[in-house]
Amino acid sequence: MKKILVTGANGQLGSELAVLSSKYTQYKWVFADRTQVTLDDLGILKIQLNQIQPDVIFNCGAYTAVDKAETEKEKAFAINNLAVELIAKYTRENNTKLIHISTDYVFDGTSAIALDEDEETNPINIYGASKRAGEIACLKENPDSIIIRTSWVYSKFGNNFVKTMQRLMQEREVINVVNDQIGSPTYAADLAQAMMAILESPEWISGIYNYSNEGEISWYEFALRIKELGGYICNIGGIPSGSYPTPAKRPKFSLLDKKKIKDIYNLNIPNYKESLKKMFL
Repeated sequence: MKKILVTGANGQLGSELAVLSSKYTQYKWVFADRTQVTLDDLGILKIQLNQIQPDVIFNCGAYTAVDKAETEKEKAFAINNLAVELIAKYTRENNTKLIHISTDYVFDGTSAIALDEDEETNPINIYGASKRAGEIACLKENPDSIIIRTSWVYSKFGNNFVKTMQRLMQEREVINVVNDQIGSPTYAADLAQAMMAILESPEWISGIYNYSNEGEISWYEFALRIKELGGYICNIGGIPSGSYPTPAKRPKFSLLDKKKIKDIYNLNIPNYKESLKKMFL
């Protein structure tokens, strides 16, 4: 029985994979939190991997505090780059399959068309830079890895934009949401299913892939959809990013082109409206 190790088990994607795992009982699943797989201590991490001896690693663990990363650069790079490098090296040496999760924040946001996997990267914040460094290290140490870039992740688990909006729309009469950052949300349950489809596919084609739900929207439009589905009466205003300054810059445009993953793995990717509705059910 093949053993799948999921890092970042308590995160949104890790939690959705845990839900999905009951449908894939042909695998032995190991869901590891930060104590069981310690991404910020390479010495311990190496020992842990050797003890677990997985056949497949879904590396969902990451440093994702985008604004905090601006002042915690060393920690962000330790988890998002150095740990990824070690995991990739381990998978190459032990003939282990690796799916590593990355981000749309590797781009600078200056494009006007959907970004494909070959688009030039140019991160504009520390988080994005650490994730891009991790991508490079991953493919260098193990060219047989699969990297999935995703964006605007949400689920019933953890902290995310949808849950924040649900709370604020019940607490406040008026909220403002940025209307000049364009992309597409990703329902973590859909991404988890896509990862299993790749693993179950008869052919393993390594490299970088994009995955998010279909649709091109702003955060403001996303908030309007959440309001509609939740039946909230809160008024929502659209504001420019400049009116809501954050320590880390965000890419203005990071819509991902999903043609490659759809063609190679024959995936049917739902529209964000369908997936958001699933979360509300």
